[in-house]
Amino acid sequence: MPARTPSRPHPATTGGVDIGLPWWALALPTLAFIALLLLILNPSDAHAASGDPAIGHLVERVQQLLAR
Repeated sequence: MPARTPSRPHPATTGGVDIGLPWWALALPTLAFIALLLLILNPSDAHAASGDPAIGHLVERVQQLLAR
């Protein structure tokens, strides 16, 4: 006599996972990423106290290479 497998009390869902994120859970990280990206692309707006000028030159060089 074969053993029977127990059946599940609730049927398995096939529609995927139902996760409801609030709107700000995606909007805030996106805004932070865009703000940091803008600061990198335009280093003259980021008023550092006394930073290393080599970093500014590196960012300007990357900007020039991307503009080509």
